[in-house]
Amino acid sequence: QTQLVQSGGGLVQAGGSLTLSCAASGVGYGMPYMGWFRQAPGKEREGVATLYTLGGGGQHYADFVKGRFRVSWVKAKSTLYIEMNNLEPEDSAKYFCEGSKNLLSPESWFTTATYDYWGQGTPVTVSS
Repeated sequence: QTQLVQSGGGLVQAGGSLTLSCAASGVGYGMPYMGWFRQAPGKEREGVATLYTLGGGGQHYADFVKGRFRVSWVKAKSTLYIEMNNLEPEDSAKYFCEGSKNLLSPESWFTTATYDYWGQGTPVTVSS
């Protein structure tokens, strides 16, 4: 059974940094695409960053995090990370890691419905 277990997150001041982790287990043949999504209260879940995990590791970022966030995959640990720098109050949300057992087309990278597995979510609060 595939599981994604998240850790990290918490409270940080604006301009600070946080790193979230997502450990995958029971992935079988793997998840070619994994990503981070976030959902603030009263808002829809939105894509933050995605990564192709199989060789090369192509990364894709939402415009609102480009240059501030960095996603990575450590194969040996089956763990997805997102390093978040220069955080802003607008980044406050519950963050979810998600994994797809299929290859995704570019138009699906940031569509949560196309992913098959989700972590439990990790709250991130950025104070001003």
